[in-house]
Amino acid sequence: MQPPLTSCLIPPGSNPLRTHHRCLIGLALIVAVGCGEEPSTPDRFEHLFSGNLKVIDLTHSLSADMPYWPTPHGNPFRHDTLVAHPDGSPIMAAYFTPEHHGTHIDAPVHSREGRRPVDALTAADLFGPAAVIDVSKQAAANADYRATLEDFQAWESAHGRLPTGAIVLLSTGWSRKWDSIAAYQNLDELGRPHFPGFSDAAATWLVTERDIHGIGIDDLSVDYGASSDFAVHGIVNGAGKFHLENVANMHLLPATGAFLIVAPIKIEGGSGGQVRLFAVIP
Repeated sequence: MQPPLTSCLIPPGSNPLRTHHRCLIGLALIVAVGCGEEPSTPDRFEHLFSGNLKVIDLTHSLSADMPYWPTPHGNPFRHDTLVAHPDGSPIMAAYFTPEHHGTHIDAPVHSREGRRPVDALTAADLFGPAAVIDVSKQAAANADYRATLEDFQAWESAHGRLPTGAIVLLSTGWSRKWDSIAAYQNLDELGRPHFPGFSDAAATWLVTERDIHGIGIDDLSVDYGASSDFAVHGIVNGAGKFHLENVANMHLLPATGAFLIVAPIKIEGGSGGQVRLFAVIP
């Protein structure tokens, strides 16, 4: 029998962060799998609809005008109306897009042979507490900034150890450039993009010293833009973890306390795909 969400009040002397995470996990599980044998009742969702929980959409809309990975072929997204209402709005449409376009997930197989595709990621993999590391000041000063191990250790000094199952988000401020393809890609005279990412050392530490589900960033790649070897992709995907790229609205998240719901398109054998990403915040 599932306890009601009203039992998520913080007991005296308990860890508020851990209690909030239990509450949010309970909410996610109720939404995802129902309430077991007990029928659903409106008070199950009291915290969601009373304003005690806030849900933030971290997803950019797909469109023909959005930023994309630099390619001579241009933006490969296409959306064609097949049947329309009298005003031209679609009754049914078809779309074409690469898996790694817009706000999307890189499944482990994306960078390492023999790893899991996107449809093999479980619901448990795709729910987790968010840890938001803000390096926007460093990125503003240096577009090629790579978040260091010291950045993550400083976060832990301020907020405590990264929680088990964390999805570690690097907030660079880059998503504010989303409305300008030129600014978001930030190409040099040779056509190479420049934007921030994770450092190899930080990525290695996250997957060997901490028990995380995945990492994410608010620009085109978890590797910095000028990378030639995409080492962070290999390190994190190689460890069986996923990446989230082109995350929106990360500046609205607290450093800790949010819970992520990652809902990717489930392509059989897919290397990734578009994702609808939500943060639930008490």
